[in-house]
Amino acid sequence: MSINVLIVDDSSTMRKIVQRNLKQTGLDLGEIFQAGDGQEGLAVLNEQTVNLVLSDWNMPNMDGLGMVQAIRANEAWNHIQIIMITTEGGEAKVQEAVAAGANGYVKKPFTADDLEAELASAAA
Repeated sequence: MSINVLIVDDSSTMRKIVQRNLKQTGLDLGEIFQAGDGQEGLAVLNEQTVNLVLSDWNMPNMDGLGMVQAIRANEAWNHIQIIMITTEGGEAKVQEAVAAGANGYVKKPFTADDLEAELASAAA
């Protein structure tokens, strides 16, 4: 079964980098959607079927943590895997993201291998 992915980052360049790395993982990818912040991300989730969200932390309007909390508050989205991709690398931030409902965490800069390893452990 192919995986529909939503990439949420306020940097279009970073979204392209994430998408390129994602394609190198060898996952069976379906559609890849993009959003510039958490509010746009939630709008995409309302319109599309998404299995995996890859989200930055620091964004305008609604940050990644706020989006994680909003996704986890909606029962229809319980199946969605959420991986945070961010420069916020401190252990406290990792714990905060996981406590909010993120399934995993990748620190920038990252490689396709880093992303694949985190996706594998999040899916386990």
